[in-house]
Amino acid sequence: MSSEEPLQSAPSEENPEKKLSKKELAKLERQRKRQEAAAAASAAAGVSAVTLEAEDPLAENYGEIPLIDLQSKEISGKKWTEVKDLTNELKDQVVLIRGRAQAIRAVGKKMAFLVVRERGFTVQCVLTVAQDVVSPQMVKFATSLSRESIVDVEGVISVPTQPITGASQQHCLLIFEDAARSELEIEKALQAGEQLVRVNQDTRLNFRVLDMRTPANQAIFRIQCQVENIFRQFLLSEGFVGIHTPKLIAGSSEGGSAVFRFDYKGTPACLAQSPQLHKQMSICGDFGRVFEVGPVFRAEDSFTHRHLCEFTGLDVEMEIKEHYSEYLRKTLRLTFEEGVQMLKEAGVEIDPFGDLNTESERKLGQLVLEKYGTEFYILHRYPLAVRPFYTMPCHDNPKYSNSFDVFIRGEEIISGAQRVHVPEFLTERAQSLGIDVKTISTYIDSFRYGAPPHGGFGVGLERVVMLFCALNNIRKTSLFPRDPQRITP
Repeated sequence: MSSEEPLQSAPSEENPEKKLSKKELAKLERQRKRQEAAAAASAAAGVSAVTLEAEDPLAENYGEIPLIDLQSKEISGKKWTEVKDLTNELKDQVVLIRGRAQAIRAVGKKMAFLVVRERGFTVQCVLTVAQDVVSPQMVKFATSLSRESIVDVEGVISVPTQPITGASQQHCLLIFEDAARSELEIEKALQAGEQLVRVNQDTRLNFRVLDMRTPANQAIFRIQCQVENIFRQFLLSEGFVGIHTPKLIAGSSEGGSAVFRFDYKGTPACLAQSPQLHKQMSICGDFGRVFEVGPVFRAEDSFTHRHLCEFTGLDVEMEIKEHYSEYLRKTLRLTFEEGVQMLKEAGVEIDPFGDLNTESERKLGQLVLEKYGTEFYILHRYPLAVRPFYTMPCHDNPKYSNSFDVFIRGEEIISGAQRVHVPEFLTERAQSLGIDVKTISTYIDSFRYGAPPHGGFGVGLERVVMLFCALNNIRKTSLFPRDPQRITP
């Protein structure tokens, strides 16, 4: 009810039948007082706002930046400093930073603490009322900021006598278990009877932009960037050529049903499951050694901790001189048959001509660690029946193939093989697996003009980072993951 609305008057003596009780009269009186108080507060607030703005001589030192000043209006020449670069060497210097208001705390009316975060690094800012610098209104404005707001702060660097535990400019240890708290911290809190908020993975992914701001995620994706960079730089140093292959293709690169199919201007097409066919065609084009970093699409229904429908592939293809295992000779290598035998001796029954499931791979990883003292090994000579059509069979037993997987901590991270480079044999292998060779005719024809023996492999970037950081789910290493149940954000 507004203050302008008249209160209901008490009935007159001439209308005794409408006379209100004492309780009702008291209620009306309380209502009248509330209206008067609200009107007075509203008027005072309006006057106060005008007075503060008019009387504060330091109003230009704070406030909302007008949109026009953020529309690339001009280059001011201001020198900006990143939070991560704030060190003791900058003591007593004036710096200008931009970041997010992570935490705000008022101490009376003349002091406030503001923690500013920029890409995982934080600094504590102290505002105290000082003549010609900071006004009480400025302190009040700072404490009214919404958390996660973008703020520009200019001030003098001061080095405290005691370390600031609430800021990152100290030595720190990152544990990649929870984006905000470690499992150890959570366990201690639960034992102490404390209640901590735990955000589940789906909620994090639904609000991924906010989740990215956590220090752990900032670190994870910087590690991922460097893994890709090291992969690229090493191959370039070894004479490889970076290529970019099409992702819209006719047929399917691997065969099988796990492909995203669509109509391409009246022609059946699909998203590439890998750059495999075009990698090999590049070898036929005399590039010798090629690699690609690009998206890979798999329309599989595997809703597991290590599968995605779209991920970043690190792919390699190269000529070989004599044998597909000419390199990595020092790495522990076990044949598929040896791996199956180790599992059988441990009581795990495996089809000798089938593939290993996730549980078998993990168990084999444990057995290898116990016997050989390593978590990194190669399993090769897989059954031909579980490998793609372009895989070269073994010379001594056509039931097995010149293929391999590389494992870390019991999980496969690399899959590769020597390829079939004889067109007639390639056609035969494709037909035996029910692949329409017409859809891959240009691929097969590229071998008719002469092709050297060659092989290669593919690595999933997200899976490598997941295992390297000892994370429990591949979605934590995909910026915006796509799985059978998620296509947003």
